[in-house]
Amino acid sequence: MAHSLSAKKRIRQNLKARARNRARKADLRTQVKQFVTALSAGDVAKAETELRKTTRALDRVAAKGTFHKNTASRKRSRLTRQLNAAKAAAKTGSGTSAAKA
Repeated sequence: MAHSLSAKKRIRQNLKARARNRARKADLRTQVKQFVTALSAGDVAKAETELRKTTRALDRVAAKGTFHKNTASRKRSRLTRQLNAAKAAAKTGSGTSAAKA
């Protein structure tokens, strides 16, 4: 257990920051899940709007320091690639088998 006042304060600050970070990550996971659900349902238009919301949320989380900016960028890139693959599959009309071949 911490004895000095500064160490006790640091523990209080860490608890608050942990709660904030966990809430931000939970909100982000929910947003990503909405994007993935729209994508798996085949609704490309809804998936595009959800991707925009998810990108905004990722940037906000990175700006606040919960995620590193490169982590947010990597996640954004992967989600965008999923959307582009779904668009390409919808364009060819044959589904995901043509995208994998």
